[in-house]
Amino acid sequence: MKAQVIFAEQQREFYTEEKCYITELSNTTDDTEVSIARARVAPGVTTCWHRLRDTTERYVILQGQGLVEIGELSPRAVGEGDVVLIPPGCRQRITNTADQDLVFLAICSPRFLPHNYEDLEPR
Repeated sequence: MKAQVIFAEQQREFYTEEKCYITELSNTTDDTEVSIARARVAPGVTTCWHRLRDTTERYVILQGQGLVEIGELSPRAVGEGDVVLIPPGCRQRITNTADQDLVFLAICSPRFLPHNYEDLEPR
């Protein structure tokens, strides 16, 4: 890994089929051990069921309130400062239960790779 700074103006938010907005803060071949994305879910929206193969994901809730569903756990209410640990291969989704955006960091290890994403929603 080489030392570097990733400047905010280099990052662009984009909308995903999962029903949330993502800003990749750090996801590079220079740091394969982890990636960090900022996720934003609009009020009332539930993201699509999905899972990540070979990748542990952590949600760090920065703003808002939600209901997270992971694996076989019963749904859990989450809010600012809460951390959700999602093991590899575990189905997951989150619902924004408030009237403001739900914003969280999605921290993946090893780093997020698109081919590890599996959509579990029937189409």
